[in-house]
Amino acid sequence: MSSSGAADPIASEGVQPAEALCLPDNDWLQHRLTIRGPVAELAPVRAAAAGAGVIPWQLDFEQLRENWFHRLMAIPSRTLSASGARILAQQLREASERRHVLAVAQVGRSRACPFDLHALSPVPKSVLALGPDHPQALAWLWQHWGTTQALRHVVVLAEPYGPEAVGPGRRCCGSASGRRTGHRGGRWRRWQPTGRSCASRSARFTTRRHEG
Repeated sequence: MSSSGAADPIASEGVQPAEALCLPDNDWLQHRLTIRGPVAELAPVRAAAAGAGVIPWQLDFEQLRENWFHRLMAIPSRTLSASGARILAQQLREASERRHVLAVAQVGRSRACPFDLHALSPVPKSVLALGPDHPQALAWLWQHWGTTQALRHVVVLAEPYGPEAVGPGRRCCGSASGRRTGHRGGRWRRWQPTGRSCASRSARFTTRRHEG
């Protein structure tokens, strides 16, 4: 049980749900993020950014089961009976819950994702309890992450480079380094909150979006 004196991360920051941009159909576009700075400063950023790549939402699986049932029943050309739709909805619920439990168990343990927004700027428990579709949860993500969904297919495109890896046309001082990652993010993604989360005092970041 939370303390009565604990600040509400939503109310205290004045997050407005209407400000969050979350379209019903997301275009997952390729983004490339480069973080540059002194070697000593980039190492902790690199370590802090690695995580499971999962947002540990608290989901209402019973409500999801009901939603799936009604969607199945609403199919115009459905061949399932009502009892069949109930059975299938229950199977979907069980499979979804198993997958979610396994994924959430990796949070705080796995470092498979090299750029995990939840590792950099963890979603508060009070926000996680609202669920991924709640307007206030979406507003929190938009304000702190600049997106309303976790990044997908995050990979390292280039390992840290220094003076020994400088190629033609690139200049790099002996104390500087950089790292480049690629991932899929929403078309409406904004990077300012991400920069505040991942940049150390001396690190700088740049991003490029690739259509298609």
